[in-house]
Amino acid sequence: MSTARYIRIHENDNVVTVANDGGLPAGTLLDNGITLKEAVPQGHKIALVDLSPGEEVRRYNVVIGHANTFIAQGAWVNEHRLDMPAAPELHALPVATNLTHLEPLQGYTFEGFRNPDGSVGTRNLLAISTSVQCVSGVVAHAVKRIREELLPKYPNVDDVISLEHVYGCGVAIQAPDAVIPIRTLRNIARNPNFGGRTLLVSLGCEKLQADVFFPDRFIPIKNGGFQRQDDHIALVTLQDDTNIGFDGMIRAIMEAAEEQLLVLNRRVRTTCPLSDLIVGVQCGGSDAFSGVTANPVVGFASDLLVRAGARVMFSEVTEVRDGIAQLTARAADAEVARQLIEQMDWYDRYLGRGSADRSANTSPGNKRGGLSNIVEKAMGSIVKSGSSPIRGVVPPGERCTTTGLNFAATPASDFVCGTLQLAAGMTLHVFTTGRGTPYGLKEVPVVKVATRSDLARRWHDLMDLNAGRVVDGEASIEELGWELFHYMIDVASGRKQTCAEKLKLHNSLALFNPAPIT
Repeated sequence: MSTARYIRIHENDNVVTVANDGGLPAGTLLDNGITLKEAVPQGHKIALVDLSPGEEVRRYNVVIGHANTFIAQGAWVNEHRLDMPAAPELHALPVATNLTHLEPLQGYTFEGFRNPDGSVGTRNLLAISTSVQCVSGVVAHAVKRIREELLPKYPNVDDVISLEHVYGCGVAIQAPDAVIPIRTLRNIARNPNFGGRTLLVSLGCEKLQADVFFPDRFIPIKNGGFQRQDDHIALVTLQDDTNIGFDGMIRAIMEAAEEQLLVLNRRVRTTCPLSDLIVGVQCGGSDAFSGVTANPVVGFASDLLVRAGARVMFSEVTEVRDGIAQLTARAADAEVARQLIEQMDWYDRYLGRGSADRSANTSPGNKRGGLSNIVEKAMGSIVKSGSSPIRGVVPPGERCTTTGLNFAATPASDFVCGTLQLAAGMTLHVFTTGRGTPYGLKEVPVVKVATRSDLARRWHDLMDLNAGRVVDGEASIEELGWELFHYMIDVASGRKQTCAEKLKLHNSLALFNPAPIT
């Protein structure tokens, strides 16, 4: 058989991770003299020493659990044989004690679409927002017609998309937490990829009325079956008396859309500094290699972007909660640390209201990929944030305004996280996966990074970068980090399309709504 390969992340770790495709059979002799007591799958852990019940199991030089049974040297260490440690407390944490100074990176630009407000998009899209799910079917028909009949006349517009969701009615619109989904929808409509143009389709009787969608900014002026505040916001209300039948609804949407397309078609790409780029990084379908290959590669590229002045967001509260001490230590100042703790505390209480805790995060696929629990998963997740100081915290649904590395407080659900990063202003998304997911967004290009070469080979037309080459010894983290950095610039500039873009592989928006449904 091929040489047994394994990974030991830190010299203090008492487990190693199997790197071989297909895992290793019982009886395999490792080059450290240990013989496997049983078969161990790829990505799973092998005990380097005998572990008695209650003893610490360390990976990343962090206690990821305590043995709940005797685990012999050379035996399989998995979630069934570990008890998870308690969550770290949110007090007496280090603050701004681990700040890394990174030299500025000069001379890098991308070709983007400059908007009237100064923001820059990576794509030129007509986005149709919806105030309630009831209108989604009509909007889908209108989008098809617009794409077929109008879009060919406006070649500088990349596409027309609908921002469908399941919010808007049957909800406690005045509940305190209702502000989260409402501002999320409002800020997604303002994403830089939409050119400062907003077309909102409403039913008319929903709870999320247009003046709530755009408070203090919406002036209802009738014009040809739709209302508008000025020349960049248009509203079509399906229940308006002017809309006669289904055809009348579609005609109203198409007329409003064409006015927006006329303006969007005048947009052209111009050379912009990388400081105008807003990148969201996320992981999904994670495995034990996420924190070894893909996430460190993304972390290296994140540092390059930060050095160039860009805004980079990492997220997923439950996936970093167990590393809160690492985050507050990297907070640029005490105020950023306070905001980090505030978001973690809010989420702890949110989970408590649902009688859940952080252990609910780790999925069956994560465990099959070798991640025993959320502590181990958190250590690998944080790595994609790189090493720069955390300069901003973005509450759910808010916009990201701080240059440098930001923590966007989102749930860990792939689609909810992506939706909230869109609201924060993300114009390019980087998504790592070990188990594999066909995740994609139509609002921004999504760069997919595989943690393992086996996944990259099997899903060759779904993955944009194979970080498994790190384990294979074909490339270093630094080399792949630079490769990803240059690829992101090409994608942002429109010179390249990601696999998800080519396949038009898109997921719907998924709003985070902690408020009650009535």
